[in-house]
Amino acid sequence: MAVTKIRKISSWSLLAISIVTVIVLALFYFGGVSNPGEETKNPVNTNLLLNWIYVLFAITVAATIIFAVWQFITLLKDNPKAAISSLIAIIAFAAMLLITYSIGNGNPLPLVGYEGEHNVSFWLKVTDMWLYSSYFLVVLIIIAVIAGSVKKMLGK
Repeated sequence: MAVTKIRKISSWSLLAISIVTVIVLALFYFGGVSNPGEETKNPVNTNLLLNWIYVLFAITVAATIIFAVWQFITLLKDNPKAAISSLIAIIAFAAMLLITYSIGNGNPLPLVGYEGEHNVSFWLKVTDMWLYSSYFLVVLIIIAVIAGSVKKMLGK
């Protein structure tokens, strides 16, 4: 009974988020531009798209943190050794983010015509952090796939 309820809730949530995303993308791509005569065209609904992305990102981060804490508490009751393992994984991920942030380059970029507020050390280092973390995680995924394949071949 509980599985079908969870499946229904997740299916309806996915459907609602997908519908809103399609609507926001349609407004972004087909909503017109604010300066049609200029060489660089800015879509009217750029802020709507960016705000929707921020909302989805915030929901994802909140859900990840909530479920990680929930899993840790549940495992702590049933299997403390597994709980510590999951806690170590979370700490390793946080350490990776801190290390990649610290090695990021914070020098402002020479962007001609850009008058925005995001060409500062903090945001440049955050961008580098996400890029370096993504590279590192992709390398770990490739290593895991290769190791799993080798282990499977040797196990036969």
